[in-house]
Amino acid sequence: MNKPFIQIAALLGALAVILGAFAAHGLKAKVTADALQVFETGVRYQMYHVFALALTGIVFAHAKAKTARAAGNLFIAGIILFSGSLYALTFAVNAGNVGLEKIGIVTPIGGLCLILGWIMLAISLRNSKSSSKAHLS
Repeated sequence: MNKPFIQIAALLGALAVILGAFAAHGLKAKVTADALQVFETGVRYQMYHVFALALTGIVFAHAKAKTARAAGNLFIAGIILFSGSLYALTFAVNAGNVGLEKIGIVTPIGGLCLILGWIMLAISLRNSKSSSKAHLS
């Protein structure tokens, strides 16, 4: 088990709930429907990857440490870059700050981190330390 990954997942999960509530109750009246949808996409992907990060922390003891650590770090980076850029983009567009719209270029980099996190998690478990080998029939 990797306790820091699980703790970070818990904190990012709490933040996702807070941001989701903020979107539903406070942001809804202040931004366009399109901007709200962008923000909600950030919240949704953050929450999805909170579970991925927690899973990485839980299986850490049974996985290759180096690749499991890479998976966890990629999930954290992906949440920050992907979801964070969507949050920032929502506020930039709403504020009419056209210069900050370019922050959207970070979003696909964050998405790539999330994809690579899943791949690294799979690789870390491929030749896991676990003695029980389940085979698909």
